[in-house]
Amino acid sequence: MDAPTRLLIHGAGGRMGQALLRLCAHREDCRVVAAVSARAPAQRVIDGVPYFAAAELAGAPDFDVAIDFSLPAGFDAILAACLARGAGLLSGTTGLSEAQHAALNEAGARIGVVWSANFSLGVALLEELVERAASALPGWDCDIVEMHHTRKLDAPSGTALALGAAVQKAGAQPRYASIRAGDIVGEHTVQFATAGERIELVHHAGSRDIFARGALHAALALAGRPAGLRRLRDLL
Repeated sequence: MDAPTRLLIHGAGGRMGQALLRLCAHREDCRVVAAVSARAPAQRVIDGVPYFAAAELAGAPDFDVAIDFSLPAGFDAILAACLARGAGLLSGTTGLSEAQHAALNEAGARIGVVWSANFSLGVALLEELVERAASALPGWDCDIVEMHHTRKLDAPSGTALALGAAVQKAGAQPRYASIRAGDIVGEHTVQFATAGERIELVHHAGSRDIFARGALHAALALAGRPAGLRRLRDLL
């Protein structure tokens, strides 16, 4: 049996970090060697996982891939740590500056890198499907409708914009509509319409765990691969 992939969870105190820690605890193909959060940990070891404050990142043990769901303010440090150790980086941190995205692209020449606004495997496939549909249906209207919980502030969502970018690659110009209601985890509909007919491609997220599962799938697929900047759909 191959040795488990050594993971560092950056942003371990957040919802995604906590979900990743919970999922990894039940798998044999990966092992969390460090959980890093912005604040100093109340305990140094929890359920066998060593915890570190962000300021202590340099002291974390060696790892194969870092999974980063933090804030833009902490992104530069984890990218630098991965470059220094030759480890892969998977990041779902949103709100990065143009300079940070440029640094991420440059890092792809030295290490394996994946960045995505949404780590649902279903959404990754949806991007490919909408690109194919837009290419096959020139001249059709395209509308993207996204629904999320009332606490989500950005609109359109990052996922909707990513789907829109896929549509634009094929020459279509999408329109967006955003709905904020209740505790909806996330729903995205991409509609193509013309006279007399309409096609809808829809993704429903029923649990936030789907994003953690997708990120974990991609991180394990990234481990051991040569340097390069990859999309989530490249690792399906």
